[in-house]
Amino acid sequence: MYLPPGFNTVTPYFFVANAEAFVRFLVQGLGGTETCRTMRLNGLIQNVQVKLGTSTVMVSEATGRYAPMTAAYYLYVEDANASMRRALAHGAMLEMEVADMPYGDRQGGVKDQHGNIWWISQRTVHEPYTP
Repeated sequence: MYLPPGFNTVTPYFFVANAEAFVRFLVQGLGGTETCRTMRLNGLIQNVQVKLGTSTVMVSEATGRYAPMTAAYYLYVEDANASMRRALAHGAMLEMEVADMPYGDRQGGVKDQHGNIWWISQRTVHEPYTP
């Protein structure tokens, strides 16, 4: 099986209202890098790909056929405290302060302006994740 660079076997695909603002949050608030963009004739986003760490996510403007949908995501970062500050500075709302968790992560949570929850996590031990 061939996977394009930056993709995993499961790739989140966001359908959101105001996709342009959501892409801006992924880049500015979560430190992502936009790698590809396709626009519709009406000027709205058909597909944008954003690389977050080692993973790629895709974003499209919601439509009547594909309504906005929210979910929760677990995002590993180098520095949970710095990443939380960055997300909050770019419009996210605090869900949970950063703290050390018993399963080996330093973690906090935010909700973006589109309703998605991001568990921003920094691994503090070099061993498998065991909840």
